[in-house]
Amino acid sequence: MRIATLSGLLLAIFLPPAAAQGHPALPRDLEARIRQDSAQVAVVLMDPASGLRSLWQPDLRFHAASTMKVPVLIELSRRVESGEIGWNDPWQVRNRFASIVDGSEYRLSPADDSDSTLYAQEGRAVAVGELARLMIVRSSNLATNLLIERLGPGRVNATSRALGADSIEVLRGVEDIRAFEAGRNNTTTARDLATLLLAIADGRAAGPNGTERMLVILEGQEFNDGIPEGLPPGTRVAHKTGEITATFHDAALVYPPDGRPYALIVLTRGYPEREDAMRLMRDVARLAHAAVLQARRLSSSRTP
Repeated sequence: MRIATLSGLLLAIFLPPAAAQGHPALPRDLEARIRQDSAQVAVVLMDPASGLRSLWQPDLRFHAASTMKVPVLIELSRRVESGEIGWNDPWQVRNRFASIVDGSEYRLSPADDSDSTLYAQEGRAVAVGELARLMIVRSSNLATNLLIERLGPGRVNATSRALGADSIEVLRGVEDIRAFEAGRNNTTTARDLATLLLAIADGRAAGPNGTERMLVILEGQEFNDGIPEGLPPGTRVAHKTGEITATFHDAALVYPPDGRPYALIVLTRGYPEREDAMRLMRDVARLAHAAVLQARRLSSSRTP
């Protein structure tokens, strides 16, 4: 079964985009493997250095889980550059938020948050830069909600659109149960996330200082058992993970030895066991990395 999975993914990575989206029909081994379980997978591999661009269901929509924190980080960086906000500005930590459905108040639980440290600071001031760091490296839901509340989902989405991510939707903060029950969720596609990460990498998302800060934060990610574990030891990776029930994502900028990054996005839905999704991500990362290195060698050999 694992062999079928790997061969299917290999075909998905190397097929032209139209074929990878199912036009023409899916490769038989990949289709057979997909039918063997209920998991849905989207993969986007984009390497500006070689021109390699391989897609598998790039526009399939997923619950964004914590990958939605990437556009929030971008919007924050742009506000800092505009002078509206400072990285060292003290913001009071509080744990009361209004549902986007009816304005009713809700609170976050430390038990349901991958970072519990910020809850101990309730009622105190924490620097904006630290909130941004916790939002990404430890995926703090409390930090995320504090930032989204101040930045505004509408402006986060407008910035994403301006950068070319034309369908990602950041509607609300985390753990708004009334919104979840009403189907008002943050959603994304693999193509959207690749677009945003490449905008960070090439300096379009922010100026030099903001770009450097975002990359440092993304490289500090503490959850590294997906894409990073499938890469050669020591490979530089700036990425954001996301998890919600049976949904596991990893969105990464990967830096080969020559220092020029490529984007690799793996979104999944329907894996009841987390380790199965992580294994898939590692397999895709290994295959994708080999493809990028080969494409760069070929590109270099053609250069006069």
